[in-house]
Amino acid sequence: MEMEEPPHLFLCPISMELMDDPVTVSTGVTYDRRSIEQWIFGYGRATCPATMQPLANLDLTPNHTLKRVIGSWLDRGSPSTSASSSPSTSSLSSPAHELATPLARMLGAERLRSALADLEETPFKVTALKNMGARMAGDVAMQCEFVSSGGIQAVARVMAQALAESAAGGDFSAFTACEEAAAVLALLPLADAASVGFVLAPECMRPVMALLQRGSAEARLHAMDIVTKISNAGAGDWTAGIEVDDVLKSLLELLSDEVSTRLSSRALDVLLDVVERSRNGPAKAVEVGAVHGLVELLADADDRHDAERILLLLKRLCKCPEGRLAFAENDLSVAAVAKTMLRVSQLATQLAVKVLWLVSVVAPSEKVLEDMVLTGAVAKLLGLLHVETPPATKQKTVRMVRINEGFWRQYSCFPTDLRDYLRLLD
Repeated sequence: MEMEEPPHLFLCPISMELMDDPVTVSTGVTYDRRSIEQWIFGYGRATCPATMQPLANLDLTPNHTLKRVIGSWLDRGSPSTSASSSPSTSSLSSPAHELATPLARMLGAERLRSALADLEETPFKVTALKNMGARMAGDVAMQCEFVSSGGIQAVARVMAQALAESAAGGDFSAFTACEEAAAVLALLPLADAASVGFVLAPECMRPVMALLQRGSAEARLHAMDIVTKISNAGAGDWTAGIEVDDVLKSLLELLSDEVSTRLSSRALDVLLDVVERSRNGPAKAVEVGAVHGLVELLADADDRHDAERILLLLKRLCKCPEGRLAFAENDLSVAAVAKTMLRVSQLATQLAVKVLWLVSVVAPSEKVLEDMVLTGAVAKLLGLLHVETPPATKQKTVRMVRINEGFWRQYSCFPTDLRDYLRLLD
């Protein structure tokens, strides 16, 4: 039979776990020895964790009475005792566990609500958040209970407070609490509008962005999980109420992350979504250096999927004047795009042609047109005229060559008989 939940008095106020060696400090509060010794001697604190009152001394007095009571309680609920009372108990252990599950869930939900109520006041936020995450991991019902009990808002307030304390020069544990809070939020599906709305509140999103920029490797993944789920929720322009510049800067920094390809790949997906959804997304992205960063990534991209997404982003950015200007000013841009044509995939070739169309036809500059000749982009375009390509790509290629052949004819690599060939394509 499943053991009942231990009485609250049997739990250490620090770890919220059953006490193994209860000891009492000078304020009269009892803790598990290992937890309070870590607090006093490991963290160098001279206060009572529960009351925050100064300790008159550092004596730890064993609480023998409480230890005996806890021992008696454990003996009553031990499997051996239950087994001796009924010879058939072992064969019924599985059904008994199933019958106990609803009660266990009720008790677990009650403990979760209690933990949320105490979360902002407890000095042991990291431990409380770890325990909270352990209860919620893989348990959809517990996650729903967390959301309905105001868990997102409570955790968001803890994150905001921890970030403020960390920025003010507080101890490292404050930022650790912020990271642990993100780990809790990352467990949630964040698929409904209400949950997404709570997370998008500034007090929650600011810490999430801070974690993306300077959190530990694990914390950055948790923060990216949160942002990815919000992006996938399809909640319109989810960037409307937040600082888009901060989001874009964080994502661009992660694009070149050499430690975690998973992190950089997700950042690329979210960046695509931000640029697509946000009204000022493309111009803002260009302003914070997206074109330059994407061109550098494209030049080194080995993965087909990465190259295609980068080209798609460049195409979207080059639809705005600021994007085309940034592209023209970058000495590597044309070469990086030309490199993908007829080499990566058919989709990459189509996207590369669209990018070159935007910078050589919609708003041409002599520098871009010259770079297209010198980097082999024109030669690639001429090659496209002789292979099977989608009609729209072929048409853009033909028009690009016709419009710019007057400039390109001054270079010896441009074929003199091209005009006759183009006439045959009509």
